[in-house]
Amino acid sequence: MSNFMDRFGEIFSMLMSPIWNHPERMKNLTRFLMRCFVVMMAIGVLVWLSQRPVFALKQIQVEPVAGQTLKHIKKSMVKQQVLETVQGNFFSVRLEDVKRGFESMPWVRHANVRRVWPNGLIVSIEEQKPFGTWGGPDSHSLINDRGEIFSGRVSEVGDDVRLVDFHGPDDSGKEVMNLYEKANNWFKPWGAHVVSLALTERYAWHIKLSNGMKVEFGRDEENSDKTLTEERVARLFKYWPQVQEKWANRIDAVDLRYANGFAVHLAAANLKKNDVESKKSDLKQ
Repeated sequence: MSNFMDRFGEIFSMLMSPIWNHPERMKNLTRFLMRCFVVMMAIGVLVWLSQRPVFALKQIQVEPVAGQTLKHIKKSMVKQQVLETVQGNFFSVRLEDVKRGFESMPWVRHANVRRVWPNGLIVSIEEQKPFGTWGGPDSHSLINDRGEIFSGRVSEVGDDVRLVDFHGPDDSGKEVMNLYEKANNWFKPWGAHVVSLALTERYAWHIKLSNGMKVEFGRDEENSDKTLTEERVARLFKYWPQVQEKWANRIDAVDLRYANGFAVHLAAANLKKNDVESKKSDLKQ
């Protein structure tokens, strides 16, 4: 116990005694303070330099990503808008904020921003590629081939682009595009492609083909078997030659929402529907 008290007394005496009574400790403290002073001076100089006018953002270069040309984005207008709204200089500007600003503009799908010494930015833009209208040709929304909806008008799209007419609930763009791709593959044997696809609020859907035919589908989510729609399409093709033989080219719509058959609409005869299943015709499986 006495040894512990003696040791404690030595430590307490050393801590309470003036630092100048310990040359080595004084030397270490001086060295530490000098380093702190140098670091603070360096930081001050860097802050002062970073605020010089030469580093104020003055140049913004807008370019397309590799393999693209900008058809719908006016570079001069975009540059001016960004220069007026961006905050900070070469060192302090937040590139993520500039990126978000560009991506909020119409027709910009993705933007990549990088600094260029000493007062510039280079912005690489991926422009939207319109694939179809969303909500009708008079709406202000378009959809790309990834199912992403963006602001745009049909009048801004070139005449060389054939747009598909899409309709659906909010946030259903990707699902609508998935249905479109399936339907396009299904009806290749007819030499037809989808020109219009609508998904209802209850997630039933219908399409219009390039040959003028309309096809109604049910809601697959109600069925545990996800291949049910494919089976109904296969049934349609199996019995289609017999249907054509009986009604020739009078059919303008097909309804595939039946469990064991399908229904057709006869345009010329003014008949609303002829249900193949209910008439017990020879089109049953």
